[in-house]
Amino acid sequence: MALSFCGNDRGSIAYSVDNGVLDNGCFVDALNLVPHVFLLFITFPILFIGWGSQSSKVQIHHNTWLHFPGHNLRWILTFTLLFVHVCEIAEGIVSNTWSNHLHLFMPALMGFIAATTSVVYYHNIETANFPKLLLALFIYWILAFITKMIKLWKFAEASLGVQYLRFCITALLVVLYGLLMAVEINVIRVRKYVFFANPQRVKPPEDLQDLGVRFLQPFVNLLSKATYWWMNPLIIGAHKRPIELKKIGKLPIAMRALTNYMRLKDSYEEQRDPDKSPSIWKSMYRAFGGPILLSSTFRYMADLLGFAGPLCISGITANMTFGVYFMFSTELLQNTSVLAVLLFLALVLQRTFLQASYYVTIETGINLRGALLTRFYFISLHYSLQAMIYNKILRLSTSNMSMGEMTLGQINNLVAIETNQLMWFLFLCPNLWAMPVQIIMGVILLYYLLGNSALIGAGVILLLAPVQYLIATKLADTQKSTLDYSTDRLKKTTEILKGIKLLKLYAWENIFCDRVEETRGKELTSLKTFALYTSMSSMRAWQKQLVWTEMKRSYHVHSALCWFVSIILNPLVFVCIGECFIQVNDGFFTWGSNLSTLSDINIRIPTGQLTMIVGQVGCGKSSLLLAMLGEMQTISGKVYWSKYPFANPFSRCGITPSPHPIKNRYSVAYAAQKSWLLNATVEENITFGSHFNKQRYKAVIDACSLQPDIDLLPFGDQTEIGERGINLSGGQRQRICVARALYQNTNIVFLDDPFSALDIDLSDHLMQEGILKFLQDDKRTVVLVTHKLQYLIHADWIIAMKDGSVLREGTLKDIQTLDVELYEHWKTLMNRQDQELEKETEMESQTTLERKTLRRAFYSREAKNQIDDEDEEEEVEEDDDDNMSTTTSRRSKIPWKMCCRYLSSGGFLMVFLMVSSKLAKHSVMVAIDYWLAAWTSSNPHCCFLFQMLSLHRSYVPVFIILCGAAIALCLITSLTVEFLGVAAATNLHHNLLNKIIHAPIRFFDVTPLGQILNRFSADTNIIDQHIPPTLESLTRSTLLCLSAIGVIAFVTPAFLIALVPLAVAFYFIQKYFRVASKDLQDLDDSTQLPLLCHFSETAEGLTTIRAFRHEARFKQRMLELTDTNNTAYLFLSAANRWLEVRTDYLGAVIVLTAAVAAIWTSSQSGLVGLGLTYALTVTNYLNWVVRNLADLEVQMAAVKKVNSFLSTESENYEGSMDVSQVPEDWPQHGEIKIQDLCVRYDTMLKPVLKHVNAHINPGQKVGICGRTGSGKSSLSLAFFNMVDVFEGKIVIDGIDICKLPLQTLRSRLSIILQDPVLFSGSIRLNLDPECTCTDDRLWEALEIAQLKNMVKAHPGGLDAVVTEGGENFSVGQRQLFCLARAFVRKSSILIMDEATASIDMATENILQKVVMTAFADRTVVTIAHRVHTILTADLVVVMKRGSIMEYGKPEILMEQEDGLFASFVKADM
Repeated sequence: MALSFCGNDRGSIAYSVDNGVLDNGCFVDALNLVPHVFLLFITFPILFIGWGSQSSKVQIHHNTWLHFPGHNLRWILTFTLLFVHVCEIAEGIVSNTWSNHLHLFMPALMGFIAATTSVVYYHNIETANFPKLLLALFIYWILAFITKMIKLWKFAEASLGVQYLRFCITALLVVLYGLLMAVEINVIRVRKYVFFANPQRVKPPEDLQDLGVRFLQPFVNLLSKATYWWMNPLIIGAHKRPIELKKIGKLPIAMRALTNYMRLKDSYEEQRDPDKSPSIWKSMYRAFGGPILLSSTFRYMADLLGFAGPLCISGITANMTFGVYFMFSTELLQNTSVLAVLLFLALVLQRTFLQASYYVTIETGINLRGALLTRFYFISLHYSLQAMIYNKILRLSTSNMSMGEMTLGQINNLVAIETNQLMWFLFLCPNLWAMPVQIIMGVILLYYLLGNSALIGAGVILLLAPVQYLIATKLADTQKSTLDYSTDRLKKTTEILKGIKLLKLYAWENIFCDRVEETRGKELTSLKTFALYTSMSSMRAWQKQLVWTEMKRSYHVHSALCWFVSIILNPLVFVCIGECFIQVNDGFFTWGSNLSTLSDINIRIPTGQLTMIVGQVGCGKSSLLLAMLGEMQTISGKVYWSKYPFANPFSRCGITPSPHPIKNRYSVAYAAQKSWLLNATVEENITFGSHFNKQRYKAVIDACSLQPDIDLLPFGDQTEIGERGINLSGGQRQRICVARALYQNTNIVFLDDPFSALDIDLSDHLMQEGILKFLQDDKRTVVLVTHKLQYLIHADWIIAMKDGSVLREGTLKDIQTLDVELYEHWKTLMNRQDQELEKETEMESQTTLERKTLRRAFYSREAKNQIDDEDEEEEVEEDDDDNMSTTTSRRSKIPWKMCCRYLSSGGFLMVFLMVSSKLAKHSVMVAIDYWLAAWTSSNPHCCFLFQMLSLHRSYVPVFIILCGAAIALCLITSLTVEFLGVAAATNLHHNLLNKIIHAPIRFFDVTPLGQILNRFSADTNIIDQHIPPTLESLTRSTLLCLSAIGVIAFVTPAFLIALVPLAVAFYFIQKYFRVASKDLQDLDDSTQLPLLCHFSETAEGLTTIRAFRHEARFKQRMLELTDTNNTAYLFLSAANRWLEVRTDYLGAVIVLTAAVAAIWTSSQSGLVGLGLTYALTVTNYLNWVVRNLADLEVQMAAVKKVNSFLSTESENYEGSMDVSQVPEDWPQHGEIKIQDLCVRYDTMLKPVLKHVNAHINPGQKVGICGRTGSGKSSLSLAFFNMVDVFEGKIVIDGIDICKLPLQTLRSRLSIILQDPVLFSGSIRLNLDPECTCTDDRLWEALEIAQLKNMVKAHPGGLDAVVTEGGENFSVGQRQLFCLARAFVRKSSILIMDEATASIDMATENILQKVVMTAFADRTVVTIAHRVHTILTADLVVVMKRGSIMEYGKPEILMEQEDGLFASFVKADM
């Protein structure tokens, strides 16, 4: 039949104009074509000619992007206009059933094309910021409005009202064109681009002028925002080249941490009221409530549109057809084809609104996270929460850390986990009010379709709600206990790794390993309980998602908020004075308890002079420094600080004391007793943010004797020294900290025991060149805490302390006059007198051993890096041989090998049960749905009552059986997946712990502690809690999608034709996404680690940072790291939305294809409904298949990292001798024979001991001395078979120790190390972890170590608490505990490796006597730190460069005036 615009009906009056032109409907419709043709005629040349050549430039230079007034409203109205045009086209086509009247839908089709062109044209004009060309759109809206008004007026004249669909559509178009015309008028009014003499010039936003800003979501148009089209170049480009940090650029200003912190802070400060404290919840609502409400609105609209799917499916299955010229408004919805299109559009809109809701909440959550972290860092809730927390850390009281109230693990947990919990709480917030609406609307819809049966179903939901709530509560409790056990396990593991050398030397590694395994067992039991409850709730998955997830998130949010809000801020009180730099009057200070740590402190620190603070271990010297710095809590008294200008370090003034305390003091250069280094270069650690002065820097390096150490580093002082200076020795770390204090141009310098980790030569050099020359020449005020009494002669002012009080204060001459007894006591301890004149011995470069250790560490790492580089070069060569497609396929390849490794760790039986139960479960679920479809397709309405009842009876039993089987299989499936994960986690952690704990000590020297800890923390957490749900979700989503496609193909085989292009589209979407997602996930992880490290560094160095007054610099660094991390996270979130929008749209196309195929094939209504219902599930689960694949790929990296450590070689614990062959009391006598011993640390390194021969008789007291680096400590390690003995042997009481099992050897010897190591727990645990000693024996050991009275004073005695690392004891007290620990074992052989380096001389002399008496009949080998301590030894061994140079009795060796030992004694006197 021929087509005609006005129709080709014979006798038609369509062309009649007898009643006037405007009374002819066809003419009016033709008139409506004019505006559309006009717009297309005007805009197409501009679009294709004017902008065609500039399109590429516009995409590159996005700094010209600018939104005109009413931008979002214009896009919304245009989208609505397009939808109305689709309805108009559908109405015209459906109405045109009798003849071919093109005028019924042709204008609508042209209107659709014109509306699309208008928005493209507008976008290009807006991008080019050229508003004058908007005049064409303004004319178009006017013409379209007028023509539609004419058509509406004629409908009204013909008495066609709202009951007719065409009237309603025309009225809507009039309103939309009118609104768009109003938007255009507003643009003219604001921009004045036409009809005004002075057009307004508008610059783009500041962010768009910065080409470094690459996160464009806030700036692109509404369509790009909704579909994340602006992400296309990044995601597609990632397939060719990996995404780097530089590529994602910076965040917009409005999304940065500082901006959101200030927003939250202002909201918090607005609530300040003397009567009540501000609410953090109200602050969050005021600052971020708007986006949350917007997200909730999007969610509501998505949920309401979600009900359009079932309604459209119900209409399609009814299969009703009508054809009229003027349709009623309700008749269009009775056409199946129209319903199919409406179903498609509803799905597209629903998923768009849903993804928009997700994005807004995630962005808001990230902003909130950063603000709170900054707040915590700055003053005392991922983006803005982090800012608050960091602010809080900078103001933490030192007592919170030292007394164990706040640990580093807690801070890391708060930063890494709790803030994310709050972010995800915001993400899930819309569920709290969206779910009830969904339930109510669902029940109403079911009641409409099913009648009273729906009320029965609603009743079942209500009855099950208490059960679900109970399960949710149990899940929350179980999750809490799991986190607690996990924290405890990680804490114990950290302590093991930090003290691994001691544990191996004492053969305690298995004992402490069992402690970790015990805690791990509790954690796994909690995980199994969690798995059981999860499986029970999986039968009602959506209720679980609503209840227990929210409960869990809310719990963590509450705990996180309560935790940091409850921390008490202790203000620092200072008052200005003038006579001296610092003065303390009537000071009583404490570390947090009610008891004073320092009592009745009245001291002054003279300006420009050297003040020394001396006293025995634990008397309060370090506490006094910290009290002056304001780190301790002040019970009473005041600390006065001089108020002369900071800029002039040499000026003095006599300002009278201020009557009011002030909180400000000047910067103090402070070197703490426990060295603290940044994970940065040596230069950055020394300059510490100050301006680099080459001459001053060189002088400081020389004063601290650092140049020889720097020369050993691969990149000199530009070498990053690693986490906490892991590559350096204690002395090297200490000297860098002292160099930092010297380099700073401050008025006052605090040095807390800087000589404790240094040998004699270094101590003298640092004292002479660093303190007396470099500092005193500048007339700087120096406060020095030391045990080296020989330096008292250089002190201008001395403060002697005892038991937390000042014993005496004054010059050395004053003390000699006023307290003769104290002076004489000091005099006996001054074993060195005028060291400058006595140094006559040729000496090697100081700390040679430390430097050799440094060389070994970097040599091993360089060798390892060289091997890695060679591997990379091989890979590069292979890549050069391959083409780009091969490289791309390698990056997009799924790590099946690691998946198999994980599954094999869980056990093949569990894998078989999981796969078989999953297949059975989904088969039964498909069978249930098919049975229901067959049941509903059987038409009982035509049957008699008894026939209908009989029909139902034939379906009900099978339906009940299938439902029961499905319930059982749901439980079994969930249990198998969860328990598979638990089994895999158990085996992987057990194997990892055993491999690490039994690795040789060299492994810990060359492997950073943080890297090992990450395997036990982050990677173990992923294996425990992330992989099982990801695996379950992936298998479930995949099987659901395959089931849906299978059912649709079964119902409508024609669907398979359309499935091919859809599958191709899906393949490319997932292929591009997985590569980009992995890169962005890696960026997120790699940028989060520096942020966490920065928090850790800040928490560990709080005292130093606050002393230097460098809080602002560290805050700025934290903000930069937070913004960098959140940039990666936001791009990752946007990439997820990119995927979900596309898979959702693909799912909507599948639904449309299935609906059209079902309509054309005219299948049974029940089966059609079944197919369309399954098509809807594809929309929900398609993106989860890709997301879970990408997540699993990233998470399998944790398995890969753990697996890489499982290949570590273990020490040979077995030996060639059986334990039964070793006498129980071996070694009985303590005789040691060293025969031609050669030792090295690694097969790749040179020997450190060369052909050493010695014989030590039973009970002899042997001293080993030598320059640092001579091999003394290496020899001590050789006694325990801790190093590679590749030649020679050590025979103890007739047995070659290399043949002994390591546990037997090490458990029969005792050693005291230089660095004190204590473990959290009790004093009893630290002395006797094997629990084999009586209390009397433990008290005896404490008495010998001079600790009995101190321990008795602690509540609990032997069971008194020892905090993490023994931080509640001083360094000297910790060393004394280590001495007591060695005494407890009472072995026939005791090795003392510079064990007295951290204690004062008086205590050292006492301990030397105790050792000689308590071990009178036992062999004692002392590695001498101070040569005078071995003058009474029976035998002295002098070593040099790994060989024995002198051997004999000390008195004989001293007679050799040109001998090494004699020179050592002279230098140490």
